[in-house]
Amino acid sequence: MAYEEGLAQLLRDDLGDAAFTEQKMFGGLAFLIGGNMVCGVHKGGAMFRLGKERMDQALTLPGVAQMAMAGRAMTGMAECPPEVLAQDATRGALMALALDCVRALPPKVAKAPKTR
Repeated sequence: MAYEEGLAQLLRDDLGDAAFTEQKMFGGLAFLIGGNMVCGVHKGGAMFRLGKERMDQALTLPGVAQMAMAGRAMTGMAECPPEVLAQDATRGALMALALDCVRALPPKVAKAPKTR
């Protein structure tokens, strides 16, 4: 398994009553609202979609860093290792920022399959 199921369950619990879906993504598991990724877990911990406006606030939290994939910084994405994700206060702050970001986005519309 590319991620720890216990960490995924923490995020599920934090999302609570939100109408979210789960999708395998980035070698882990992503949680989406309206088709937009809120957060996810991967082998190295967790990621949160915050948008540019919330990154400075997130980076003040201990153990939180800007996410990078293949050495390239991912704008508006933060990540943290499992030991930081296990801290309720930090995880709660990141989740609140991520939910604020995603709830401001329009829902994605599923594309209909092409017909010939």
